[in-house]
Amino acid sequence: MPGIPFLPFSILQGILGVLCVGLTGFWGQHWLGGFAWDGSSEMFNWHPVLMVTGMLVLYGSAALVYRVPFSWERPKLPWKLLHAALTLVAFILVILGLVAVFEFHNKKKIPNMYSLHSWLGLTAVLLFSCQWIMGFASFLLPWAPIWLRALYKPIHVFFGSAILSLVLAACISGINEKLFFRLTNSTTPYSKLPAEAWFANFLGMLILIYGLLVLWALALPAWKRPDVNSQDIQEPLLQEAR
Repeated sequence: MPGIPFLPFSILQGILGVLCVGLTGFWGQHWLGGFAWDGSSEMFNWHPVLMVTGMLVLYGSAALVYRVPFSWERPKLPWKLLHAALTLVAFILVILGLVAVFEFHNKKKIPNMYSLHSWLGLTAVLLFSCQWIMGFASFLLPWAPIWLRALYKPIHVFFGSAILSLVLAACISGINEKLFFRLTNSTTPYSKLPAEAWFANFLGMLILIYGLLVLWALALPAWKRPDVNSQDIQEPLLQEAR
């Protein structure tokens, strides 16, 4: 296990991430009617694309920033800023994804927040929001005391993996829910596995593989950044940059 090089793994993850986003977009274009921003079902189609891009791929990439061996012998500041920037972009995409689904539901008079998928997804988004705010306050701002940063770091790490696990559950349940809605009264029901069902099931498995590989990389001791200099970890970025 420790002998597995990070570079081929990161290339594989990049390919899987592009496939997850690209296939989600293809599903929306080919089977779901395309994309728009007008409260229609085509506006809803942005929801899975934005969520997979933000909450899965960008968030997963941000979580792996500190696993890049190239960064271990260099100042941590640029990597912390990259981590914060990736998660911020992910958060913006997530907000747009929520706007897409709520606008569609409200225009079509569809109830909000009744399914397990919506509960899982909103829980992940709320925890993600708290995670970003707490991380910014603890590791970027100069007034957070050292003991607080040291105390919060393992909590931040734990919730990073917990949120990604919730995202996987939300993505898979969302795909399954969409298929049931679309194919229940279809001439070719879900149980007969039409082409769309095969495609979406494959997409769900691809998303699962991507997420599990990120979680595995985060848990692998050989890829953890060595805490050689505790001061590098404990000092806030704004102070470090001066």
